[in-house]
Amino acid sequence: MNVALLSSLAISLALTLVFEAGFYFLAGKRNKKDLLLLVLVNTITNPVVVLCHWLVPLYTQLNAALLLLPLEAFAVLTEGALYKKFGLDFKRPYLFSLAANSFSFAIGMLLQMIVNGF
Repeated sequence: MNVALLSSLAISLALTLVFEAGFYFLAGKRNKKDLLLLVLVNTITNPVVVLCHWLVPLYTQLNAALLLLPLEAFAVLTEGALYKKFGLDFKRPYLFSLAANSFSFAIGMLLQMIVNGF
């Protein structure tokens, strides 16, 4: 793996954890075990999504932008299933996963636009 990919993986995971933990608290959740679950779940799904987003276009003819929806859907469904199975205080785990991922994705895109100068 090259340095750019490793940097992308690390930065993406760190920002995702910050944004989704922030969303967790904004949603009024306070259970420490569910917060730990959120961290663990994102530590599993985020690197998979980022790695696929980097590598699939390199080895196929698929456009990276077209991969976003299926990769994000994978993350939302996987995280929702794990929140449902192991969460203590997720009344609507799939909706929470969709909202947290949308929040994180939107802030990430906004930051990317700011860094790249719109």
